[in-house]
Amino acid sequence: MAIPILEAIQGKQLVRDHFGNLVEVGEWSRDMARGLAKAEGLTLTDEHFEVLDFLRDYAISHGAIGQGAQHILRALEERFAEQGGRRWLFLLFPGGPVRQGMKLAGLPEAPHAADPSFGSVS
Repeated sequence: MAIPILEAIQGKQLVRDHFGNLVEVGEWSRDMARGLAKAEGLTLTDEHFEVLDFLRDYAISHGAIGQGAQHILRALEERFAEQGGRRWLFLLFPGGPVRQGMKLAGLPEAPHAADPSFGSVS
């Protein structure tokens, strides 16, 4: 399967997999995240970037890329409990704090982030 090269942000071609996730994790920047979010109808705030930075740090230090979505969601809920936990995270990322958050953070989709048997919407 060929990997499509999509739009350019800041003069860089974004290479994504068939889920729309960036292939080159190291190529991520906040400007790229803003461009990806704009395509999804989101405007990123400092609160969004706090979550995205946590996801990137967590993925590097805990190998979250191979972990299941539920495990990552629990880590997010614990870290952001004072802000409102799961409810607050879903207000920021209506597409899911793990699925949409990891996508905007330039990380591959976590295993089990979408379950088509439950009618998940892509």
